[in-house]
Amino acid sequence: MTTPPIPVLLYHAVMDDPPDWIAEFTVTPRDFGTQLDAVVASGRTPVAISALANHLAGRSPLPDRPVVLTFDDGFADLPGPTAEALAARALPATAYLTTGAVTPGRRSLLPPAPMMKLSQAPLLEEYGMEVGAHTITHPQLDTLPAKALHRELREPKAVLEDVLGHEVAHLAYPHGYNSPAVRRSALRAGYASAVAVRHALSSETDESYRIARLILRRSHTVADIEAWMDGRGAPVAPFPDSLPTVGWRIYRRARARIKGPVFAG
Repeated sequence: MTTPPIPVLLYHAVMDDPPDWIAEFTVTPRDFGTQLDAVVASGRTPVAISALANHLAGRSPLPDRPVVLTFDDGFADLPGPTAEALAARALPATAYLTTGAVTPGRRSLLPPAPMMKLSQAPLLEEYGMEVGAHTITHPQLDTLPAKALHRELREPKAVLEDVLGHEVAHLAYPHGYNSPAVRRSALRAGYASAVAVRHALSSETDESYRIARLILRRSHTVADIEAWMDGRGAPVAPFPDSLPTVGWRIYRRARARIKGPVFAG
């Protein structure tokens, strides 16, 4: 290992009674607070994804022992108790919003769940959160034809920029799914970084357009957080895709040609 690991945590909903489809990736408010306390106790310096992206691009240094907190989709707890818990501990974070799921009257592939509203995006920034895009409909981007891929990347960026009044430069791939073509499209769409999942620790040599994240499940404990903060308990990116990952992508592309876009949960 040539560079120290950087934990980039991926949260979804923080609630006591989530819909079944997202329950595995939901933590309770009590567990969330305990996990945030473990992050603070680790002595790591919390930064938004932009700081890591700027470092990977060679534009600025990182603080010693950084940690990044991210939130996908835009569940209803985010601009309320979740943002308040982060702000109470002075923890910056990055929220990636699925615009079709948070805009009244629009649709997405996400099943029904309590979601925040697009109009609340500026409130996230008031709490000290950075806002990024998470596509319009939450598709498996690496299965889309070029025109649909272009729209899923360009439109949410423009929508969020209109609401926030400034550039939105960071992207999260739904389900973490990406490919070389998707990563090139993210660059062409004007994003400065994109996060995947990979179930791995990131590092100072990670790839700007598939930054590794550690996805929080309801089964994770404070001990898991402590291990990640210590740079243990997961592989360290970058690393090439495994053969099972490549095979799974081929299967999903074949399925998409038959069934069209589907939620991958």
